[in-house]
Amino acid sequence: MSEALVEKQKQEKEPLFSKKNRKLISNPLDSDNPITVQVLGICSALAVTIKLKPSFIMGIAVFFVMVLSSLVISLIRNSIPSRIRIIVQLGVVATLVAIVDQILQAYAYDISKQLSVFVGLIITNCIIMGRIEAFALGNKPWPSVLDAAGNALGYAAILLIVAFFRELLGSGSFFDIKVLGDWYTPNGVMTNTAGAAIILGLLIWAQRARNGYVED
Repeated sequence: MSEALVEKQKQEKEPLFSKKNRKLISNPLDSDNPITVQVLGICSALAVTIKLKPSFIMGIAVFFVMVLSSLVISLIRNSIPSRIRIIVQLGVVATLVAIVDQILQAYAYDISKQLSVFVGLIITNCIIMGRIEAFALGNKPWPSVLDAAGNALGYAAILLIVAFFRELLGSGSFFDIKVLGDWYTPNGVMTNTAGAAIILGLLIWAQRARNGYVED
């Protein structure tokens, strides 16, 4: 029996949550985070994180689009002509983003207004397109779903961390609930993108320092 056949049989019998598959979820949450390590998706991380609620909704939206688009592309990957693969990817992502946008406008209109154009810009989110092109286009559906879920969760985690500090320091609140009394004077820097850039920069520094990416 050839080595290739043996390897194929091992892959077919691989558990759903094998060590290799678990890393597809855990790595983007830590050592390969799409924002703090790969430095992708910075624009939305700076723009929508003024409050926790819109950041949370944005994270859910990206998770929905990313997981389903990776699943669809993986399922049809062998049928997509190479010369039009980017067009197909954009078509799938755009369809899912349109669904998300309509749901937000129907059931969370205020949040939809706060997120503004950034929902539509999910279509060109470099994290989503990058994982589709780099992973889903060449792998089976289940690993593609795990890879997409891991990167979406890693993206959402950073959004929520930045939003937590911006809302707490900039408004003295947590999910729009006042937690700091009248004694606290809100920090105006945290209500604009400069505050987001400071917090995000500190997160990137801390992440890379902890994982050994900072040179002495």
